[in-house]
Amino acid sequence: MELLSEILFQFAVVIIIFLVLTLLGVFSYKIIKNKYLNSIDMNDYLPEDEIHSLKQIFYLILMSLCIVNVFYSMIGFEMEFIYAFAIFDIALSLYFAITIDKSSIKNKIIWLLLIPYGALSFLLFNIDLVIYMADIIHVLVFIYFAKLNFDKFMEYTNSNGLGVTIVLLFLIIFVSFFITQYAEGVNALDSLVMISNQFTGNGYGIFGNSIAGKFNSLLLVWGGYVLSGVSAATLTAAILTSHFRKRFKELERLIEGDDE
Repeated sequence: MELLSEILFQFAVVIIIFLVLTLLGVFSYKIIKNKYLNSIDMNDYLPEDEIHSLKQIFYLILMSLCIVNVFYSMIGFEMEFIYAFAIFDIALSLYFAITIDKSSIKNKIIWLLLIPYGALSFLLFNIDLVIYMADIIHVLVFIYFAKLNFDKFMEYTNSNGLGVTIVLLFLIIFVSFFITQYAEGVNALDSLVMISNQFTGNGYGIFGNSIAGKFNSLLLVWGGYVLSGVSAATLTAAILTSHFRKRFKELERLIEGDDE
């Protein structure tokens, strides 16, 4: 009876905390969106093709994060990264809880199932007394969100007449992530850093000794990789625009000369 009371107490605390975090997240998201995001037109900064590519990548990244969460929720995680994984699970759950439309009953139920009972109770009480069924349902919800984001990717790709070659790129990185982890005998974070460095041409080593240093290495590697692609695309677009403007002016002068 005492154990049951403790489990119910954990459930109540976890739900209340996640509800508060969701409300704060929704409030902050609305402020940021209304103050900054709505006033920014990406077409003023990037070529249209680059914007399409970034949106495709966004959906694939969300799908990949969901799959990674499902995978490690099922097989477990190294003890040194158990807290980091719990925070990752909470952050990803919170993102979907904030961004889904909660006006329908279906999405309200999904929000309830999104609550990371195991991760929150582990961080709050340092022990997981929450029944395993809650974690199983949590995994199923992330499988749903993985499929949902892939469907969004395909819908966006087909509606804009884009190619799906980028899926092959993500598949190569995704498979390499697991192969490197087990072939090299490293943890998930080191594997991600290694394949990131290898894929972007920065070598095969692990940059950074601490967890924060490794995440910073990932930020620098992929940030530089994306920005270099954006810069190249922007520069190419600028050169082509300048060239064709010059040609159009020459054509206008020729037409005006013929009229005279």
